[in-house]
Amino acid sequence: MSKIKVAHVTTVAMSLRGLLLNQLLHLKAAGYEVFGISSPGSAVAQVTAAGIPHIAVPISRNVTPFVDFASLWRLYRLMRRERFDIVHTHTPKAGLLGQLAARMAGVPVVVNTVHGFYFHEHMRPRARRFYIAMETIAALCSDLILSQNAEDIQTALDESICQPDKIRHLGNGIDLAQYNPDNVTQEAAGALRQQLGIPAGTPVVGFVGRLAARRKGFLDFLSAAQKIATRLPDARFLVVGAADRGKPDAVEPCVAANYGIAERCVFAGFQPNDALPGFYKIMNVLVLPSLFEGVPRVVMEASAMGIPSVASDVKGNREAITNGVNGLLVALGDVEALAAAILKILTEPETARHMSDGARRIAGERFDERLVFDKVEAEYSRLLQEEGCLPPMQCYAHNRSSNIVRT
Repeated sequence: MSKIKVAHVTTVAMSLRGLLLNQLLHLKAAGYEVFGISSPGSAVAQVTAAGIPHIAVPISRNVTPFVDFASLWRLYRLMRRERFDIVHTHTPKAGLLGQLAARMAGVPVVVNTVHGFYFHEHMRPRARRFYIAMETIAALCSDLILSQNAEDIQTALDESICQPDKIRHLGNGIDLAQYNPDNVTQEAAGALRQQLGIPAGTPVVGFVGRLAARRKGFLDFLSAAQKIATRLPDARFLVVGAADRGKPDAVEPCVAANYGIAERCVFAGFQPNDALPGFYKIMNVLVLPSLFEGVPRVVMEASAMGIPSVASDVKGNREAITNGVNGLLVALGDVEALAAAILKILTEPETARHMSDGARRIAGERFDERLVFDKVEAEYSRLLQEEGCLPPMQCYAHNRSSNIVRT
């Protein structure tokens, strides 16, 4: 007998590192033999150092038919050679190519996690139909689709992407032990402020994520910052993230000069996960004016750190923010409302305290990543049993004290 082999497939290695590494380590500890498959990248070293073997297969983030066919062929050959028992895909391109390759290679169990459908109601009709068609093709290859947010489940059914018994709600979570405000001392927070050139006591408005004009609403963030600066000249705008290069809506930090707020913006660039709690600690509010989300990690992280969020009222964000409790939701693209909501938190101390308390409470109740890991493990066990790869058992938890093996 040998261990059950599981491969998680993403487009870029950063997704394996930033979104999935704890899940992969959890599955490894449960007895699975776990692999990561993605394009090569700098994050591979961190994945392999953590004990997860990585197999490089170049996958483009854009629609590139010839490159995509080559990626599909490489994935197919890899899966035939490695004889994985489970292939679990993530992100739109890897979801399509990975599931097609897995089905062609005869992988017994194929699972896809939807981190927010790429198509949305603001997309041009032809493009929207194209992406719906791609999701429908991918779904034909799935044994199970796990949706991070509940709204996408209804969307999948409304658009006939899959049958109701094929899709289930997964949710999303973070490491609450890591995102704990008590772990960042006031001295450490003060030192980081000094390092960034942000004076003590100065209100800080934060943005964490890829600098993308439309997808993440970064230009709306800058427009709101421009309005806030006229009301609170001392405010600083802390941006943690880098330009989303390779995408048409990528934005460089220099664009802040176009809004007359370059001297008030602090661009910290990309930061590793273990550094993020310190940045959240010095924020008064997190802003996420994105076009759509799965369930945004940055809102969950900020909530766990006791930081209220202001976000666009779109799918995914609605699942992470209870309006008025751990943050505020505003209409997509309404910069006036975005600035007003941010100012409300910055200028009303009692409102800010109320939302800070609510944020920590909601994080504790809903954002623990272990809840997600347990759901994934339970679904693996169920699907493996249905495929005859595991003997019947009363509960997947019976296996957690020993290695999961193929019979």
